[in-house]
Amino acid sequence: MERSSGVLMHLSSLPNQYGIGTLGKDAWEFVDFLAETNQRLWQILPVGPTGYGNSPYQSYSVFAGNLLFISLEQLVEDGLLEDDRLAQLPEMSVHQVEYDLVLQEKTLVLREAYENFKLNFDDWKEDYYTFLGEHSWWLTDYALFRALKTDNDDLCWNAWPDKLRKRDSHVIDMALLEQDDEVNYHRFVQFIFFRQWFQLKNYANSKGVLIFGDLPLYVSLDSSDVWGNPDIFELDEQGQMTRVGGVPPDYFSETGQYWGCPVFDWDRLAEREYDWWAARIHFNLRMFDLVRIDHFRGLESFWSIPASEETAINGTWVPAKGREMLRLLKTQLGDLPVVAEDLGIITPEVEALRDAFGLPGMKVLQFAFAGDETDVNLPHNYGTNFAVYTGTHDNDTTLGWLKSATKQERKSLKKYYRGSWSSMHHRLLESAWASVARIAIVPMQDLLELDGKHRMNTPGTVENNWEWRMEWKMLKKSQRDFLAELTRKYNRVVNVQ
Repeated sequence: MERSSGVLMHLSSLPNQYGIGTLGKDAWEFVDFLAETNQRLWQILPVGPTGYGNSPYQSYSVFAGNLLFISLEQLVEDGLLEDDRLAQLPEMSVHQVEYDLVLQEKTLVLREAYENFKLNFDDWKEDYYTFLGEHSWWLTDYALFRALKTDNDDLCWNAWPDKLRKRDSHVIDMALLEQDDEVNYHRFVQFIFFRQWFQLKNYANSKGVLIFGDLPLYVSLDSSDVWGNPDIFELDEQGQMTRVGGVPPDYFSETGQYWGCPVFDWDRLAEREYDWWAARIHFNLRMFDLVRIDHFRGLESFWSIPASEETAINGTWVPAKGREMLRLLKTQLGDLPVVAEDLGIITPEVEALRDAFGLPGMKVLQFAFAGDETDVNLPHNYGTNFAVYTGTHDNDTTLGWLKSATKQERKSLKKYYRGSWSSMHHRLLESAWASVARIAIVPMQDLLELDGKHRMNTPGTVENNWEWRMEWKMLKKSQRDFLAELTRKYNRVVNVQ
């Protein structure tokens, strides 16, 4: 990866009048903004279909796309919706995502588009059958999972009738026949999502912009991935989790973090020659130009908690087999275009795993000022093979963080930057761009100089997360110019032939 820079903003945060950001014209305009300001990278969060809580990190599938991101305008352009259909939609907020309302209305519209798709199938069948040929290896399971989930009162798969839960082959075949139209609806939704996705990605790449995706280490129990591959997770015969993931107690939490997601059975993964992980990485590297692996340390060892516990206190560290898995992938792919999310308390073994495969790690400026001059998150202590952020989606905005900074942090900031407090926000951003770190990323909220009311997520909470949205009028010419000039000044412009 060349010395470069980019912006972190999830698809859901893009502007438009239909309640949530999509893959439509505003996404294309965002690509134009990135190209005009010399940015090489557009980093987004996971794009899978989400359930309760709307977290991108809890998805019904690690392969499927979220129907909420489908552009309805493009469906009109494609002839799958009548010209006046969008005018019938209720007014929706442009400031935040109203997930329940958006899902309700978008589902109705997509059902109509599906009926029109069937009526005009001859116009689509060549592209559609090509899509099915490329994706059926995961899509059939996912589409049936969604159909059966609806048919079983939206319960998690481990509460379905026994033979469905255990995937009896005859019962599965019968379910595919009985649920044929519903299964095909979900296939259609994915066809449209990926059609729009690759149109956007191809446009971004043509403008010299790379899409930087995000891959959560763990997956949701309530997913087609676990239903279809229960043997690679720590589950009992009833499909109940026996061990769950999390992190141990630390400075930030006396009880640690209990994530409630199944952990991997690495011995079984090894017996399967890491086929599920290999498929996942290959798939993501086709969708994205670069991928961040969230909670990378879990590939070296992971905090395994008995599922019966209520907190993360009584867990144990269990070795993983990420080195073997990454070694296999390297033989298949060569150099891995992967960034390792190595934040938090990281051991020398995790750093050795990261460095053995030449993967960039991460640095976050908001973590740099609670200690002394040896803090690894201070710019003068970086190596080149890192991605530096002012903050991430899990942090407060930089302006919000500055307002709530501790006395120690304020003292360290003033000593380090030796400027007025009012300019501290810009100095932090500039120091990220000036650092030797190969990649520098700014969350869009920080470029827009927004306070903590606009943060994306507050870890450990379930209310008011993942809802922030941008309006184009927020973006000032001075902010565009500042970003473009920083990128030129600190040699992060990439000349794309």
